[in-house]
Amino acid sequence: MCGICGIVGIEQRHHTQALLRRMLDALLHRGPDGEGSLIAGSAGVGMRRLSIIDLPGGNQPVWNESGTLGIFFNGEIYNFKDLRRELEALGHVFRTHSDTESIVHAYEAWGSDFLRHLRGMFAFALLEMPDGPQGVVTRIVLARDRLGIKPLYYAMVDGALLFASEVRALLASGLIPAKLSSSALPSYLLFGSLAEPATLVAGVYSLPPGYWMEISVGKQSAAPRPQPYWNPENPHHPPDSKSNTAPQRLRALLESSVREHLIADVPLGIFLSSGIDSTAIAALACREHSGIQSFTVVFPEIDFSEAEVAQATATRLGTDHRQFLLSGEETLERLEEALGAFDLPSMDGINTYFVSWAARQAGLKVALSGLGSDELFGGYPTFRSAPRIRALTAAARFFPKPARVGLASAFVGAAGVTGRADWARKIAGAWIEPSALPHAYFFTRGLFSPPQARALLQNHDGWHASTWWKRLEAQAELAESHDAFSAVSLLELRSYMSNTLLRDTDAMSMANSLEVRVPFLDHRLVEFALSLPAAEKTRGGIPKALLIEALGELLPREVTERKKRTFTFPWARWLRGPLESRVEKSFAEWSPLLEPLVAGESAQRVWKDFIAQKTTWSRPWSLFVLNEWVKHNVAPGGGASPAGERRSSAVPI
Repeated sequence: MCGICGIVGIEQRHHTQALLRRMLDALLHRGPDGEGSLIAGSAGVGMRRLSIIDLPGGNQPVWNESGTLGIFFNGEIYNFKDLRRELEALGHVFRTHSDTESIVHAYEAWGSDFLRHLRGMFAFALLEMPDGPQGVVTRIVLARDRLGIKPLYYAMVDGALLFASEVRALLASGLIPAKLSSSALPSYLLFGSLAEPATLVAGVYSLPPGYWMEISVGKQSAAPRPQPYWNPENPHHPPDSKSNTAPQRLRALLESSVREHLIADVPLGIFLSSGIDSTAIAALACREHSGIQSFTVVFPEIDFSEAEVAQATATRLGTDHRQFLLSGEETLERLEEALGAFDLPSMDGINTYFVSWAARQAGLKVALSGLGSDELFGGYPTFRSAPRIRALTAAARFFPKPARVGLASAFVGAAGVTGRADWARKIAGAWIEPSALPHAYFFTRGLFSPPQARALLQNHDGWHASTWWKRLEAQAELAESHDAFSAVSLLELRSYMSNTLLRDTDAMSMANSLEVRVPFLDHRLVEFALSLPAAEKTRGGIPKALLIEALGELLPREVTERKKRTFTFPWARWLRGPLESRVEKSFAEWSPLLEPLVAGESAQRVWKDFIAQKTTWSRPWSLFVLNEWVKHNVAPGGGASPAGERRSSAVPI
């Protein structure tokens, strides 16, 4: 696990070296245990290392036998032992015990097909050097894992290509103009996070999950084009079907995935809440190893705390359990460092920061999470609400708009200021403007409705021509060919999970030098779950019925029969309590870089509506995080390092 970065297309070695140094310094938190770099010809690549597997032998770059292939790697390859045996049988010689080395030999053995052999989470740069380590780089292959667990960003600047594990490293180079993306910002307002492949920095893009691209070094050519190598609907390796029933097959896949995700040469633990997902991971892990650490973040606000059920589960499983009490006052004390950890703004990432901080305080370097289960097995309300809104938007087209507006106003008015008011507004928005979003699902994940987002934006022209919008349309088109359950599952995996949950998990855990692993997102398990008809996954209309049946006796009844609750902080109370003055101050000091895009006065109105209990806490909070992210990461006239160093001019190319 680490952070990688690189530059291609700068001829002066000393310039490449200076740029690479800045980028590596910006990634220090991702890899405090060491670093490696290589500058050859017009290419420079580097990494910061968080040592997890093969502590003495996993330093990078890692080479093949002849030194003609090298790799800088971020992530884990969970089937590396199987790959090693297979590749050694083909004649390949390994020099280390790291998972990283399996990638270079796989590339040698299988060429462009090698990615299909890898199981894990990864983002890497593979370098071809025909004359060995003392020669020049002729070709670079960049790739990202199938589900997007590990990030990879890139930008073209005056013919040079830059790439890195974090946007902040690209900004730290000083080459990226500090210009906010007006075309990407609407996606943040709509969903509370940036929709891939866009980022909030103009010209910086995310390599999409399941994509790769190649760069010919030293040749004048067009910008590289990302290419897909994985389609979850068309698996290259069908699931093992030795067992007869779906629950048995799922159980076998889960056991295998958890077993592989436990491989580490450093302390490892589990995020444990009161829910089915983390309990399932913990139960399976405890069958493999005794005395595994588990931990839960709890709150003084009893109605938000999961302490009692999590402790009971830990006692039953025999984990070494710890609870970390977090109050609004302590959150305020650590808020600045948490805000500084955002690589891209998100309404949802602070939770993960504090959970990761707690795990690191417990001495862990690796933690397992239950993320991914809700998307696969129907744990979200969206699996029920999206089909209903889809029917609503279909019916809306038979009514003239004035009639739709009148009915919607009456519906929202009837909801009043109850807890259902915000949901009523989402339904009303879909009813009034059914074609405002490419699929009914996106209304269920909305933060601001499309009309509200347009009202906040100073200029919303070009919204439907943006890269992220076209990706949403492609996802919606894909969903059309599936049943209602599978459509929502695919959209959750392709949007909310990758754009929000996985991105936040990576950035906030790595800010604490912690690796988070997600066994539910083993791609074999994902392919299997997606291949099943909806009736198999929701037997009797019960969410996660298949998962519960598969694990049977491992899950305590107090967990399986408990009403689902989302792990969340008491934000509404804290924002009207310990955090109120800090957030209010931020709105009063609106960033001048944001003002041309979203007026500070408009943002303040959202905050005042929340204080008056006219809107949900997530809307002002998302604007607060947006404002703070700009202040932390972008400086007028140039890029900025996470420490706030201002660079007014780019290094010459």
